Amino acid sequence: MIIDSHCHLHDPAFADVRAALRTSHAHDVWGVIGVGCDPDSNERTLAAAMAEPKGVWACLGFHPDWTQLTDAELETVEFQVTEHQAHIVGLGEIGLPWYSLEGAADAAELMTRGRARLDRLLLLAARFDLAVSLHAPHGAAVGAFEALKRHHVERAVFHWHKAPPDVTRAIVAAGYLVSVSPEVVYRERDREMVEAVPLASLLVESDAPWKYGGEFAGLDSGPWLAARVAEEVAKIKRLPAEDTMFELSSNACRLFDLVWA
Repeated sequence: MIIDSHCHLHDPAFADVRAALRTSHAHDVWGVIGVGCDPDSNERTLAAAMAEPKGVWACLGFHPDWTQLTDAELETVEFQVTEHQAHIVGLGEIGLPWYSLEGAADAAELMTRGRARLDRLLLLAARFDLAVSLHAPHGAAVGAFEALKRHHVERAVFHWHKAPPDVTRAIVAAGYLVSVSPEVVYRERDREMVEAVPLASLLVESDAPWKYGGEFAGLDSGPWLAARVAEEVAKIKRLPAEDTMFELSSNACRLFDLVWA
């Protein structure tokens, strides 16, 4: 059995969370880390976790590439975290902008604002000893890594990790985790990363309802895809699937401070 470490259960695609969990259980996914992106999605993620406390754990987030989000909404998220910190397992997804910078005339300003916002959120993570699920792809990874160290945040995962090998090695050496999505089944970049990173430093995720190519083209995306990701990790690592799933689930439990069920 496996844990999906990053899923957007707040999305309308998962209006029936219980049905999504039934499908996930049928595919050997026994738990889901639900992540938020703004005040509204955070509320929906909290509601999913309260409705299904044995299968869903909530993170509250503020998506760095959603450039329309305001400082007032950031304050609302900070209040949500403070109010619900005893009932959540982390902050996520949070991080630094990257995709929104492409072609933006004010890219430098957006990154400066993003760094300031991440600092505020990491202060909360450190204050309440919460894990962090980071959106920091490609060139944003170094800045996010430095911010984690600066704020002495000890538990973090770089979700759907995409960064140069030397950056990945530094992240793993510091004790942080990296996560892979269903792209690992058909994308060489992800496969090379899995081969290089110790199993103890890996998580798997669906990032559902994000749609994928390869064998997943045209299929619904949900937490159940995390089991296929774990299976592929086992193949790449040349390890038994059951042992690989156990360790990947143990990694998730360690990061998010979950009780093994």
